[in-house]
Amino acid sequence: MNVLVINCGSSSLKYQLIDSKTEKALAVGLCERIGIDGRLNHTPAGGEKVVIEDAMPNHEVAIQMVLNALTDPNHGVIASLDEIGAVGHRVVHGGEKFASSVVITDEVIEAIEECNELAPLHNPANLIGINACRTIMPGVPMVAVFDTAFHQTMPKDAYLYGLPYEYYDKYKIRRYGFHGTSHSFVSKHAAAVAGLDLNNSKIIVCHLGNGASITAVHNGKSVDTSMGLTPLEGLIMGTRSGDIDPAIIEFISHKEGKTIDEIMTILNKKSGVYGMSGVSSDFRDLEKASNEGNERAKEAFSVFVYRVAKYIGSYIAAMNGVDAIAFTAGLGENDKRVRKQVCDHFGYMGITIDEEKNAIRGQECVISTPDSKVKVLVIPTNEELAIARETVALL
Repeated sequence: MNVLVINCGSSSLKYQLIDSKTEKALAVGLCERIGIDGRLNHTPAGGEKVVIEDAMPNHEVAIQMVLNALTDPNHGVIASLDEIGAVGHRVVHGGEKFASSVVITDEVIEAIEECNELAPLHNPANLIGINACRTIMPGVPMVAVFDTAFHQTMPKDAYLYGLPYEYYDKYKIRRYGFHGTSHSFVSKHAAAVAGLDLNNSKIIVCHLGNGASITAVHNGKSVDTSMGLTPLEGLIMGTRSGDIDPAIIEFISHKEGKTIDEIMTILNKKSGVYGMSGVSSDFRDLEKASNEGNERAKEAFSVFVYRVAKYIGSYIAAMNGVDAIAFTAGLGENDKRVRKQVCDHFGYMGITIDEEKNAIRGQECVISTPDSKVKVLVIPTNEELAIARETVALL
């Protein structure tokens, strides 16, 4: 069975068409700059990448372009949409309603919509992808795979907030965590590459990209993670503030005369390294600006690295040790500076990095030296394959 995996972000859409028997991708692609101008990068297995630049005003148009590319006579990989047996969708927030993947129904869509306020940058985009596919491919079974599911193994010590308990009882306000599909995939693969027994291991996964989170994985299960009720908590990110004193919201409201909604927009879309640097949410732009002497860009990068190291340190304490640290996602897989500067904080633990191996980009590799007391790895994430596996297992 061919499974189409759709991973809709706030301004991008990743996809893979995967043969579930071989687990090989027949085609992979990325829609970029949705809502700005639009670019589709489509690569059939064994073929050359095709770049299609056309207007992508919204996700519906992007998905139609993806389906057109998959069936194109020149660079497509299937003759018709009938060859797609199922669609697996990444959904960021499932609240406490979903502790595992589910077949999508009208009732499931309503339940996901109820979680929109918890993931305002992503859940609405996820739903757009789901609804567009249901319209274009009626009758094809579809599965929702939730970012929050992997973290349902967290103990109450890790997920409860210091709030009146009635808010948990009434509204289920708690830490949920995100990027679960990625953390699950990477932790399992890291254990295999490092020669560890997953069921007797302590692994910290650093999913570092425009959105970023860190998870402590003890014996194959998530026991703590940096994101919380929403993807806003935790690390400083591209445009998200990460951890702040909650009183800052009241302070800004009084000083600037802004509403809660306006401040939340600032925290989600105008903060992070973008807000700190005044340059960009893209770390490549920060590096360029830093090299040109921009002090705020340098400072934003330094603060980001510090926050990553601080979370890793706290999870070493939470698990009473660590066997391996794995870097993944766009920044974690490609930025040697981040990896090196983060690991430099743990020299006291006997962590040492091989400079030559650390120079790799986007490749699976153990980047620590043979005598390092903790293995440090780069493990490219493959959320799409993990979603395809969940889809097939459920159906």
